[in-house]
Amino acid sequence: MIRFIGRRAALALGAATLAAPAIAQPAFPARPIRMYVPWGAGGTTDVQMRALCDAASRRMGQPVIIDNKSGAGGILGAQAMLTDKPDGYTLGQMPVSVFRTPLMSSRPMYDPVTDFTYIIHLCGYLFGVVVRADAPWKTFQELLDDAKRDPGKINYGTPGIGTSLHLTMERIAAERGLDWTHVPFRGFAENMNALLGGTTDVLADSSGWSQLVEDGKCRLLVTWGEQRAKRFPDAPTLREVGIDIVSASPYGIGGPKGMDPGVVKVVHDAFKAALDDPAHLAVLDRFDMPLMYKNTADYQAFVRQQVEEDRAMIQRLGLKLN
Repeated sequence: MIRFIGRRAALALGAATLAAPAIAQPAFPARPIRMYVPWGAGGTTDVQMRALCDAASRRMGQPVIIDNKSGAGGILGAQAMLTDKPDGYTLGQMPVSVFRTPLMSSRPMYDPVTDFTYIIHLCGYLFGVVVRADAPWKTFQELLDDAKRDPGKINYGTPGIGTSLHLTMERIAAERGLDWTHVPFRGFAENMNALLGGTTDVLADSSGWSQLVEDGKCRLLVTWGEQRAKRFPDAPTLREVGIDIVSASPYGIGGPKGMDPGVVKVVHDAFKAALDDPAHLAVLDRFDMPLMYKNTADYQAFVRQQVEEDRAMIQRLGLKLN
C-alpha cells in the first residue's frame, strides 16, 4: 500500500532534515603540508625556507615538508601547482622568475597573475658578483673593462634563465655595451661548483657565497642592495660603481588557484608569526637577507605591479626563451 504524507508532516520532516547537524569537517590543517622550494638543497633559499617552515609547523600543529624542485629558473614548483588541489596542502615559494618566464615565452604555460593564490610576501636576497680568489679582477670595474675590451670572452653563471640574477647581468651589459655569455644552472650549488671548477669565470647569485668569501676562496666584487652589506662593508653597491640598479628579488608563498580565503588566512597567520621566529631571523642575518613582509592583499597588488614592470623590461631588453 502506498501512503501519502500530509502537508504538515512533510513540512515537519523537512524541518527536521534541515536541523540535522552537518558532518563536521576537520580543521585545517589536518595533515602535513607540502612546500615546493624550486631550488636545490643547501642553497640560500632552501636553508631559509626550511627554517621558516619549521617555525610555521610548530604554529599549525602539522609538518610543513620541503619538496625541492630545482631547475628551469625556479618555476617548477609553480608549474606543479597548476594541477594540484587548492586545499592548502600544497604551497610553494614564488620567486620572481615565476612572473617573468611566461612573459619571455611565445607560448606561456600559465598566467602569473591569475593562475595562483598569493598568500604572504616574505623577504629578499643579498645578491652579489663573485669570482675565484685567483681571478685577475680585483674590482667590478676591472671586470667590466675586460668584458668591454674582449667581447664574448667572459661567461657568468646564474641560477637560471629569467631570474633576477640573469636579467640584472643583462641590464648591466646593455647599459655598458658589453657582450658576455650567460650560463644557467639549476641552483646555487651547481653555479658555485662551476665557478670553483673553472667552468665559468663569474658567479652572480645570492649570498650562499658568504662563507667562501670570508674564507678567502672567492672575491666579492659588488653587491646589489640599497646599502653595503653589513658583513661585507668593503664591497661597493652597483650604484656606487655608477650603475643605477638595486635588486633584492623579493619573494613570498603562494598556492594553487582558487584557495579558500579561510585556509589562506590560516597559512598567512602561521607564516607571519614564523617570520619573527629567532631561528628564522638567525638565517636571515646569516645571509644578509632583508625581511620584506606583505599581507595577502598587498602581496597580490605587488604581483600585478611587478608583472607589468617586468613585461616592460623584458620587451626593452628583447629577452626571449629559446
